[in-house]
Amino acid sequence: MYLNNSKTIYDNLKKKCSSYVTTLVVVVSWMLIFVIIIIGGLLYRYRWKIRYLYYIVKSKHQGYVKPLQVDTHFLYDAFISYADEDETFVHWTLLKRIEQERNIRCCVHKRDFVPGNDIATNITSAIHNSRKTVVIMSHSFLASDWCLFEFNMAKMESIYSRSSENIIFIVFIEQLSSKDLPLNILELVQSKSYIEFPNDEYGDVVFWEKVKESLSM
Repeated sequence: MYLNNSKTIYDNLKKKCSSYVTTLVVVVSWMLIFVIIIIGGLLYRYRWKIRYLYYIVKSKHQGYVKPLQVDTHFLYDAFISYADEDETFVHWTLLKRIEQERNIRCCVHKRDFVPGNDIATNITSAIHNSRKTVVIMSHSFLASDWCLFEFNMAKMESIYSRSSENIIFIVFIEQLSSKDLPLNILELVQSKSYIEFPNDEYGDVVFWEKVKESLSM
């Protein structure tokens, strides 16, 4: 009789323990899922900041960038961000007018990037070492992952290295509607930090003077 009672008690305890273990596993699993979701959300929200800081630290470690001071002498007046499809405009029109005729020092990836260095580090250090970032806006620019990377790195540079000073200057060389633009680019356009490439002679003169003025500030 005593043995039977002991066995019954043991079986009951075993069932309860098994139930507790199952409950504990379920609770811990849900907690882990919740933590993973929170961490994933934070990583996604701050993904550009994290990438920017990573490449800046990497560039500084390799000696490609130096800490900025108030009276910093930049290597370049402007980093030119553009899609390969717009290369003709950049090299045969833009650079000719602002480098050769107006003595504005520009950084373009095919000419000035450090050989052997990875593209992302080259981009980040070029933006960091330039007073402004000029975005040549077109459909091709919006379709390029590297162009959007450059734009977002310039935004991070503005926020975290230039005390939120706007360093991005957008040049529209094609007609684009507001619905074509990502929200972060549209916000900058609405702040009037852009200019459109003209189709007339008078507008051409005003355009280049405006570009020179913006890059000399």
